[in-house]
Amino acid sequence: MEEMRAEGRGDPGDTSMTGMLVQRFGDGWQTPEGFAAFVEWLLAQAIETTRRAPGMVPATELWWVEGNEFLGRLSIRHRLTPTLLEAGGHIGYDVRPSARRRGHATAMLREALPVARALGIDPALLTCDATNVASRTVIERNGGMLEDQRGRKLRFWVPTGAPGA
Repeated sequence: MEEMRAEGRGDPGDTSMTGMLVQRFGDGWQTPEGFAAFVEWLLAQAIETTRRAPGMVPATELWWVEGNEFLGRLSIRHRLTPTLLEAGGHIGYDVRPSARRRGHATAMLREALPVARALGIDPALLTCDATNVASRTVIERNGGMLEDQRGRKLRFWVPTGAPGA
């Protein structure tokens, strides 16, 4: 997460989920107590009855790791608000800068789609900036079909079941 902070994640104005996590927990997750609080908060976000900020929905957080190395994170939002329907979608993901361009995002999304299906999501909406060729490729490699562009966001629907299911 320090790599993401170094590239500006968590700076004022960063409204991404990773940015929010850096802002809220970045100063404390190096300690066992701070990391435990971070994990406890993440786990609580998947519970419907957890109190959360307006506009936030229940979400399941998944981490992509290799051995003991954290490579990325992915969040599956259990439902869409009008804002998430426009830009945000069901699933958002980030790969740490030093692990990018190695197929991790494609694999993360592929492995997360059955989790989304188990949550009752099919198909899943994913969005990316129209200029983000890498993210568009990740979505398309996982079966994403472009629906439209709204503002600067491309909107794709991705089936969460097995091909032909």
